[in-house]
Amino acid sequence: MLFRKKIAGMYLSMVLCASLCAQTHSSVSLENQVYHILEQAELKGLCTPLSGMRPYTRSVITRKINEILNTEKTGRLSGTERAILNQYLDQFAKPKTGIDWQRGAFFAETVAGKNDTPLSANIGVTADIEGSAGIYTDDTHYTGMELWLGVYLNGDLGHHFSYNFIYEGGLVKAPRTYLGKYNTFYEGFDKGTTSPYQNRTFDVYSEPVTHFPYAYTKRWDGSVFHFSNIGKYNSWPEDAAGAYNLPAELTASFLENKLIMRLGRISRDWGSTSFGSSLAFNQMARPFLAIEAEFNPVAWFGIASLTGFLEYYNAYGVKKSAMDFQNAFSINMLQFRYKNYLFFDIIDSVVWPKRFELGYASPITNNFFYQNNVGDFDNMAITLSLKAQYPGLGNIWFSVFVDEIDLKEDLFTLDRQMFAAQAGIHVPLPFLSFSSLKISYTKVNPYCYTHPRVITPWNGDTLMETAYVNNGVSLGYYLPPNSDEILVRYKTMPAKNVSAHLQYQLIRHGADFGPSAVDGSNLLSELDYGGIATNPVYKSFFLRDGAYQWYHIIRVGAEWNLPGLPVSLYGEAGPVISYFTNIDGPANSGKSSSYARIDTFDYAESTSFIVKIGVRVFSR
Repeated sequence: MLFRKKIAGMYLSMVLCASLCAQTHSSVSLENQVYHILEQAELKGLCTPLSGMRPYTRSVITRKINEILNTEKTGRLSGTERAILNQYLDQFAKPKTGIDWQRGAFFAETVAGKNDTPLSANIGVTADIEGSAGIYTDDTHYTGMELWLGVYLNGDLGHHFSYNFIYEGGLVKAPRTYLGKYNTFYEGFDKGTTSPYQNRTFDVYSEPVTHFPYAYTKRWDGSVFHFSNIGKYNSWPEDAAGAYNLPAELTASFLENKLIMRLGRISRDWGSTSFGSSLAFNQMARPFLAIEAEFNPVAWFGIASLTGFLEYYNAYGVKKSAMDFQNAFSINMLQFRYKNYLFFDIIDSVVWPKRFELGYASPITNNFFYQNNVGDFDNMAITLSLKAQYPGLGNIWFSVFVDEIDLKEDLFTLDRQMFAAQAGIHVPLPFLSFSSLKISYTKVNPYCYTHPRVITPWNGDTLMETAYVNNGVSLGYYLPPNSDEILVRYKTMPAKNVSAHLQYQLIRHGADFGPSAVDGSNLLSELDYGGIATNPVYKSFFLRDGAYQWYHIIRVGAEWNLPGLPVSLYGEAGPVISYFTNIDGPANSGKSSSYARIDTFDYAESTSFIVKIGVRVFSR
């Protein structure tokens, strides 16, 4: 009997090893449903703790799925859940040699060198077609679209190195409406004509009117190209425009995935909080090229580090827009875990004008304190996150992103207290497969994620932008400064090929346009440190210091992978109720005033119904 058990164990190990060796170390897109599945498995205690550095590689995901299938206690997984997990094992398994019409790809492999090092190449095509619409009660309606065709090439260079190159061309349209003007400092700011710090005004636009508020992610790189002037670089596809998208990566994995290194331009999400909730480095941020590494030497500790170059937002043309935005970004994360019960992250990050600066790029140097050695020219931040979990019951987490605070002053009224805070709970539900309920509250203070422009010795007299943004989008949470959010989200996978979600959001945001605009409510806002002690404009009273927009958002959506076909259908729809409140006095007066709901020309009420439907063919 003992001999048979040994043989069975050896056989299982060989099968598992063969499966793992066949996997590439390239990353899996954060849009893949497998992240939801793995998070549910961790919630239920079906696998060891997950890393807080996402995206995961295919080999990591395959190993986790095998761990869930082979170590879970009897009865902990339903038949549907097992079928879903096996389906993803098949999806990430090594393809068959030759043309596979089911995947829309061609796979080839060979060996090279004296040690017969395996080499492979997988080339395929993809298509993602989406239509969206916004229907408004004032008899206006808008349409949008995303049509992306792509070619990818990926594979392995030996047992430890993988590559992945994607080339996508798109036709995009995401209309917005013009709202008004906004001041970078505040209306009336004046330091004299001799000061380099001058107030700037810029145009403010709404969120894309064919998408849910704060849910649209730019898929294009750099600029878009309107057909009326194809040679001009444009910042936004108000009308149909051409675009491109070029993500790529080179990834290496050693020590059975304990050490992972990557050079890549991909989307990322860091932190042990619930997936998509990161205040420091969120999946809604635009990708940029970076070198990153993660090392998990023991089960209770891990360290991750990244340094890359951020991309400018083309608001005024290729040269002018990029002239004062030449930034790099470094972030380090220490992860502490106690089994599957307690998770603690310390993240320090910095946006710094480009120069040869080894300290920020070093994973063994604390960015926050290193600034004291090289001068105050950079935008520093620290994030602390704590998650407590009882497998099978769920978890609760707290997170705070500290951009800049003064502990000697009032933490809750001064604008200089630039931080974001979040608390949430995430519980698995016993009915249906991989089902869970997530509830969270997030508050982003005024001026958080912003930063005053700085003069640096190596850039002459040019004021350099150093806000916590990439390509005009926050690197942290997707809400703009001076906002809060209540989020309730239910997600499930009721069948092998079906996922669905139902979500409610209450979002409140200080107006960044109109006569009652609230200072510090835009990513381009700047805090004048010279007047923070005396000027009442730098006192904040959320909802009680100007006009605020309120959103009530209900979203219901689903995705269906057609059995036996390389086609996925997806859609989402729901109402959005928007209105404003305002105070009975001037905005930014430094006093707390009562507020009431209004409906005026500048701050009008709006009710809309948003819908989008799409189809993916040969998705990777």
